Amino acid sequence: MQSQDTAQEETLDTQGLYCPEPIMLMHNKVRDMQPGQILQVIATDPATTRDIPKFCSFLGHELIEQSEEEGRYRYRLRLGG
Repeated sequence: MQSQDTAQEETLDTQGLYCPEPIMLMHNKVRDMQPGQILQVIATDPATTRDIPKFCSFLGHELIEQSEEEGRYRYRLRLGG
């Protein structure tokens, strides 16, 4: 199952960008993706800890993983329909 997830996974690197740029780039990226695909977002803006869960909730995406290590925030979301 893991290999299926990674085959459908795309990464968006927003390191060094600040609100609202990471969310704007996410909007653009998900337009090119299909429901069920996984998007990994890497960010350095602490505001993403608030903005990305709200983005997922508002647009019907599933936030499946969220972590922070050494000022780098990682999120994995499964796109909803």
